[in-house]
Amino acid sequence: MGTPLGDFVRAKRDSIQPESFGLPDRGRRRSPGLTRAEVATRSGISVEYLTRLEQGRDRNPSHAVLHALADGLSLDAGERHHLRYLAKITGGGCPGHRPPAPPNREVRPTVRETLRLLEPGLAFVTNRLGDVLAHTGGFELVMGGIGLLDTAEPNLTRYVFTDPPARSVFPDWDQVADERAFDLWLGPSAESSEWFRVQLAPVAGPEFTRRLQRHLPPPQVPLRLDHPAVGELRWHRERLELPSTDAQELVVLLPADEATAQAVEGLRQRRHGTLRAVG
Repeated sequence: MGTPLGDFVRAKRDSIQPESFGLPDRGRRRSPGLTRAEVATRSGISVEYLTRLEQGRDRNPSHAVLHALADGLSLDAGERHHLRYLAKITGGGCPGHRPPAPPNREVRPTVRETLRLLEPGLAFVTNRLGDVLAHTGGFELVMGGIGLLDTAEPNLTRYVFTDPPARSVFPDWDQVADERAFDLWLGPSAESSEWFRVQLAPVAGPEFTRRLQRHLPPPQVPLRLDHPAVGELRWHRERLELPSTDAQELVVLLPADEATAQAVEGLRQRRHGTLRAVG
């Protein structure tokens, strides 16, 4: 069984491109990122020990080992602090700490019915973390083409910061990234936001952690999306906050110009969408 510390180290290792550390290209790798042997060598520890740490079989690494791992993974100051924090939790050093938990993913039946009434438009239910909890077939028609819905529990924030195609899908990527980070800072709760940051920070990198510190609402502008099949789409976004302890909201995407409306109609003629709830 893994631990918060082991999960962090493994996720960070998987997120690092070998060429960014000047490592030679050895062809196709079994998994993304660095191998355990590469991290162990850079950190000056054994592969066996790193394996035990990642798998949760060693829960009390020394300060020297943590420092060596931070150097081997080239962690920034915020990530080093987070590494030490996770080491305390893993080793039982924070007995009064309540483990952060993910938010409830349940969408009320009346909200699902509202989505059905919005067909064939583009609408989805989300929360401040960026979880896509339910959506219309129209939303799937467009967003399925960019890879957002490829995972079992799609999340817009994770997609923006960790999926390489997102930078070309969103021509205004910096703007979208600022929006996602600000929404995460707002909620839905301290516990669930902490849970999500623990999951995302190791793989999202400094672009994510830097934005979390801004705490400034980005301007509301049309969303531009470069769709691989139909080119640029522009959307106005209408948001309706839903009564929920998990800060869910209904978001409707409206074409911002006639070209977008026509492009979506062209996609719709290829196939008809239906409601799909996630999770």
